[in-house]
Amino acid sequence: MSVPNHITRQAKDASLPITMRIGKSGLTDSVVVELEGQLASRSLVKVKVNRGLYPRDDLKTVWNIMGEKTNSSVVFARGNVAVFWRN
Repeated sequence: MSVPNHITRQAKDASLPITMRIGKSGLTDSVVVELEGQLASRSLVKVKVNRGLYPRDDLKTVWNIMGEKTNSSVVFARGNVAVFWRN
């Protein structure tokens, strides 16, 4: 799915608030349900994973799994933060 440029710019904006955090429980079904709910009410959802929860190499896999389960796209990911968008 192609992401429009204005969505990418919004996703990279530092003023976009983090609306979800993934804590020590990790990626659970409740996290996916929460992301689904937030994507239903807003176009962009910024998610942050607690530092050290996953190795840096595994974070890309975590973001892709979350995107697949919620039928959304990862617009922007840097470190332990990612922004999801559903058209």
